[in-house]
Amino acid sequence: MTSLDTVFSALSNSARRDILARLTHGEAALSDLAMPFEMTQTAVTKHVRILENAGLIEMEKRGRTRYCRLSTAPMKEAADWLQTYKAFWEERLDGLAKYVDENP
Repeated sequence: MTSLDTVFSALSNSARRDILARLTHGEAALSDLAMPFEMTQTAVTKHVRILENAGLIEMEKRGRTRYCRLSTAPMKEAADWLQTYKAFWEERLDGLAKYVDENP
């Protein structure tokens, strides 16, 4: 099981989040993932490796091409962890809304 630290670290970079967003539409060749970025194929490959090490994507080599697809278990773990704080923040925001309404 991948640690939450590794997952959140992988998610901390916008390029990696963009790669994950692309993969929500289905699996993609590594070369296709690199197209929209203004960085080298090598740099994109490094980002993909970080996502793979965090368990967020799986890579499969078919012939000479590497294909990537989402792996949802680590993302669900992170979402479940964040969910534990939802009630806390909702209560705080409700209190703030009440304060603002009472003190125009």
